[in-house]
This record gives sequence, C-alpha cells and structure tokens, in this order.
Amino acid sequence: MGDKAQTHPGAAGRARAADHPASIRNVVLVGHSGSGKTTLVEALALTAGAVNRAGRVEDGGTVSDHDDIEHRQQRSVQLSLVPVEWDGIKVNVIDTPGYADFVGELRAGLRAADAALFVVSASDGVDGSTRMVWEECQAVGMPRAIVVTHLESARADFEEMTRVCAEAFGADDPDAVLPLYLPLRGPEGPDGHAPVTGLVGLLSQKLFDYSTGERKESEPGADQLPDIEQARDRLIEGIIAESEDETLMDRYLGGERVDVKTLVQDLERAVARGTFFPVLAAAPAAEGARQGLGTVELLALVTGGFPTPFEHPMPGVTTIGGETRELKACDPDGPLVAEVVKTSSDPYVGRISLVRVFSGTLRPDETVHVSGHGLTDRGHEDHDVDEKVGALSTPFGKQQRPVAHAVAGDLVSVAKLGRAETGDTLSAKDDPLLMEPWRMPDPLLPLAIQAHSKADEDKLSQGLSRLVAEDPTMRLEQNQDTHQVVLWCLGEAHADVALERLRSRYGVQVDVVPHKVPLRETFAVRAAGRGRHVKQSGGHGQYAICEIEVEPLPGGSGIEFVDKVVGGAVPRQFIPSVEKGVRAQAARGVAAGYPLIDVRITLLDGKAHSVDSSDAAFQTAGALALREAAAGARIHLLEPVSEVGVLVPDDYVGPVMSDLSSRRGRVLGTEQVGSGRTLIRAEVPEFEIGRYAIDLRSLSHGTARFDRAYARHEPMPPQIAERVREQAGESP
Repeated sequence: MGDKAQTHPGAAGRARAADHPASIRNVVLVGHSGSGKTTLVEALALTAGAVNRAGRVEDGGTVSDHDDIEHRQQRSVQLSLVPVEWDGIKVNVIDTPGYADFVGELRAGLRAADAALFVVSASDGVDGSTRMVWEECQAVGMPRAIVVTHLESARADFEEMTRVCAEAFGADDPDAVLPLYLPLRGPEGPDGHAPVTGLVGLLSQKLFDYSTGERKESEPGADQLPDIEQARDRLIEGIIAESEDETLMDRYLGGERVDVKTLVQDLERAVARGTFFPVLAAAPAAEGARQGLGTVELLALVTGGFPTPFEHPMPGVTTIGGETRELKACDPDGPLVAEVVKTSSDPYVGRISLVRVFSGTLRPDETVHVSGHGLTDRGHEDHDVDEKVGALSTPFGKQQRPVAHAVAGDLVSVAKLGRAETGDTLSAKDDPLLMEPWRMPDPLLPLAIQAHSKADEDKLSQGLSRLVAEDPTMRLEQNQDTHQVVLWCLGEAHADVALERLRSRYGVQVDVVPHKVPLRETFAVRAAGRGRHVKQSGGHGQYAICEIEVEPLPGGSGIEFVDKVVGGAVPRQFIPSVEKGVRAQAARGVAAGYPLIDVRITLLDGKAHSVDSSDAAFQTAGALALREAAAGARIHLLEPVSEVGVLVPDDYVGPVMSDLSSRRGRVLGTEQVGSGRTLIRAEVPEFEIGRYAIDLRSLSHGTARFDRAYARHEPMPPQIAERVREQAGESP
C-alpha cells in the first residue's frame, strides 16, 4: 500500500472519477489548531496535481483560499472541502477547524466523511480535545489513521510521537496503532538537526527519497536493515492479529513467510473496519518541488485502505410522519436522501449548501423536498417545503466547478436553496423523508446585542436569521423577561466570528451589552396593603379603594388571587379589575423592577362609588395596594439556579469541584462515566456561570464539557441582592 508511484489524471479524469460510489473516498481531517491540517491539504492537492507548484489551481486562486474573517482570525473557522483524484479515485478531503469554538464544523465534517485522518504535530503532541474526538469516532466505528506533521521541527521525534499516539489512542490495544513507514533522515546541519528527507516502507522494505522534490525509490543499505526488520516484525504481528484468517498468526510464528500482498490486503481490511490505525508521516513540499514528503503514501492509504461510501452505515431515515424507512446504503438508484452539512453565503451567488448525498442521485434544476431539522429551540425554524435545486458544483478554494450530477456517496455544492439550512434533509418531492440529525454541541456562552443605529435595527432581524441559518451551533433568543436579543455561542472566538459576519456579510453593526439574568421578586413575610384611588375633576371622577393581604408561597406556585370580600364592599363586577391590576403590578415588580412570583394575594375589603367607580379605577387601586404592601415588607430577590452536569477527566475533578464551590455552587454528587471520566452534578446560580464555557475550557485544558438546565429561582444572598438593587437604581 502506497509503495508505488501514482500519476494524477488531470481535469478530464476528475470529471469521471465520481460516477460511481466505489470510486469515492470521503475523509475528514481532525486535529488541534496549528497541527498542520490545512498545510497537509495543500500538500495533498499539489501531489495529486490539483494545484501547480506555486500552489495555484488551474484557473486561478489557491486551494487554501479563506474568507476575510479567517484571515483576521488567523485560524480556520469553518469546514472546507478540497476534492482531489488519485489512482482513478475521487478523494473528498474535508478540512475542519481545530479550535474548540468551531466544533460544530468538525461534527459536520464527521457526518459527511467515511473515515478520519487525525493530524498530530510532532512538536506539540496530542491534546485532550483530540482524544475526545477519537473516542467519538471509536464509538461509531469510524476508520481512522494518524498523520504526524511538523517533522522539520528541531524537537520532532517521530518514534516518540508514535508511542504517544499508541498511548493516547490505543488504550484497548496499543499494537493496533503502529507506523507503516519510518522517517529517513539526511545529514546533520550546522545546528545538529538531521532533516527528514524520505521514508522507509516497512512492508516493502524500500526507501522513498523526497529530497529532490520527486519521490525516488531505492534499496536500503545493510546497516539500515536491522532497524527496519525490528519495526517490520512488530507491524506484521499487529496486522496479522487483525486478520480474518485465524491460522495466519500460528503459521507466521511457526516460521512461514507471509507475502506482502496478503499483508497489504489484511491491512486494508483492518483499516476499513476501524480495528487498525496506521501512523504515517507527512510534510509540505519544498519550494519548487512537486510532491510533499509522505503525501504519495498517504493518498495510497486513503484510496486503498479507507472504506467506500458503500460501507458507511445509513443514518436513521423516517417519513415526515415519523415512520421508519429502511433504505439500502449508498444506492445511486434508490430514493433521494441528501443532507446539508454546511451553509454559506456568497455575495454574488447567494446561499450555497454543501450536501452529502446518502442515497439516490441529485441533479440540477430538479425540485426537491426540504425537511426541517428540529432545532427550533435555537432559532432555526422547521422546514417542510419544496425547492428547486440550482446549479451543482464542486468547491475548490473560492471557486465552484460545475458538475452534471452527484451520486450517492458524493459531496456537492448546491446553489439557490433559499430555505435549506445546515442539518436539513433533501429528498424527492413525491417521497419526502427526514434524516436523523447529528448531535450538535450546546451553545452555552450568552452574547447580548443591540442594533448600533436605527438603520442597523431595520436590518438586524434579517441578518440574524441568515447568520443562524449558516450555523446550527448558534442559538438565537429573544428573551421575553429581559427584552434582550441574545446569541448563544460556543466561546469567545465563535462570538467574535458571529459579530464580524453580521458586520461584513450582512451590513449590520451591533453593540454588545451586558447579559441580564432574569431575576424575580417575592415577599419574605406576610404583609398588608391598602390601595386608594380617588380623584374628582368635574363630571365623572375616579373612586376605588381596596385592601389586600400578601403572603409568600412555596417556589413554583406562581401568583394566586383569592377573593374574600363580604357584604359587597367591592362590587362583583370589579373583583376581576382588582386582580388584573395586582397581576399587572406584579409583572412590573415591586422592589427592583423584576416580576413578582410565588405569592398569594387576598382581597379582603374595599369601597366603591355608585357613579365614579370603574374598571380602570379598581385596576389602579389594586396596583397601589400591592405597592404599599411591598413598601412595608421584606422583599427577596430571587435568582435562577441551574442544574449543571460537568463531564471531566478524573485528573481535573478536584479543581473543577473547587471552582464550582467558588461560584456558590452546591455539588450534588459524582459518578464514573466510562474509563477515566467523572460526571459532576451541581446546582449553580446562573449569575455565576455566564462565562463558564470559557473558564471550564481553560481549567480543564479543553477536555471537559458541561450542560445546564433551569432548576428554579431561589433567594439571592443579601449582599449580592443589595448590589443588584443599587444597579437598578433602588435603595436596599
């Protein structure tokens, strides 16, 4: 595998490569920010002939062209697709952001792919978030391989990094994480560092020299054979351990020589099954070179060892009514089922949807049914509409190359789907279907915004709807309690990108304002109040007097109104007016301007006038009575408390629990979840967890995650309540 040089076919070959699912490979690149994913994509494109030596595509631009936001962020913030061809196979290379704030783009890439390449920097190692993604892939059986980059670093040690990867990724079987090639180093430079100039193929026992910019094959010297044999023996044993031929290991240990062809076939099957994870090395091409180190071997692994779309399990599919549909996996002639994995906007073309076709064949200018994704809680409306597909194309950098159709297993860009959003299903209009959505991370960092000017206010609603259509990890909230517009994001970088997109793409300037927590008020003790509204101004006056009693109720009781008037002191027709008045005042608050809850308000007595009493007068009297009762009583400010679950590696349990306690949290308990992870359950005031998404990431080095759910409102500590009242302009 990978030991023979390949040639790239040119544009004509690329057009033919995706006519059948068997000639497609979908691979997603996974790794932390700075691990070298995008550089590796460029190197693969150069080796496959998709770009020239200057890094330019045939008709202008570069494979790594990013939008202005990515240039300003100096990091990838969105998924990108780079299709290349190798040995007659179309390889859809999906590059994903490595920064945790854009994990939604990573999840979309995992959904669209059939296998994953984990890119690990030889100088930085394996971080916790990369381990977590590996576990996600392992849970669904996704085939994986590991690529070690940054071998040019003086601190790079391929052998040590292979050991680290086996320890990090091969917990169940370290012998399933083994190198296929070893680096070949050149002479030491003045700094004492020997650069990597080629690779040693362990199965073929050949040397592949990249030092001239062209891959050249040769035989190893006698002094190199002992080291090769030792690593080769371990690799062969690892491959044979995964072989379907149960007699092969005994025969090998008995001295039988296993031919390379058999080993390669067993290796390819084990990789495709997701039971063996080869480690390779790669580096970008030197200036003027045609091939980057290890890129030929990597492309050969992808095309020969990674599975075809036929082997990708079909996600759950139902009818719109919820009935399960059993579909043949990746059938080009089956019912159309495709999914939008990314939505973007082009200033000239409009909305562009990147679609993975799971069944059937998608063609331009046909009408499809767009089914919604059930994310209405995030501001994404459900869809159940028919739309006409625009042009189909293959993205490459900033370009879109037209294609005639997209068969099951392929990825394609679709223009002018005005209603489709990320996560939506495309199906035949006469047979509408809905795919089970993939798991989206919950956005837990609030960003309260307001329009900068009246002109921005007019455009804000449309800009926000287009923003959330592109990003299902973002939740739009119109908070009815605080009257704020809140964008819930995954982190600070995610929030920065959202603001920049609003400004640069949609022409909306917004200001960030402090996020308000929805507080409540309640009576701490029983109190009484008298409301007197008497005015005489010629003609009909206003006359209403009512006396009430207010008593606290248990949390969650709301507001109860009780009528205990006797003898008709308040005429029956005005009892509802008093109730309406006190409820309106309760909604406005009685101390610091927050809604009043969990009280019983009892109307005891009152007076009316035969001419001057009215509905409006008794509403006003009811409100005055409640305010007078509050003026003489102790009022509690209530803050919302959330149930929080933090899933954290065991090494960070102590610091996380201490941090929760410092946030006035009450730890309710812990439980082991799998190997080496603990779930901490706690109750924490929402005042204390506004930035918890950021702080927890820092505290756990990106290895922990949490969820939250509203539990109840409860009294705020007096010193904090006093500060809130002062900020609200009220005296304590």
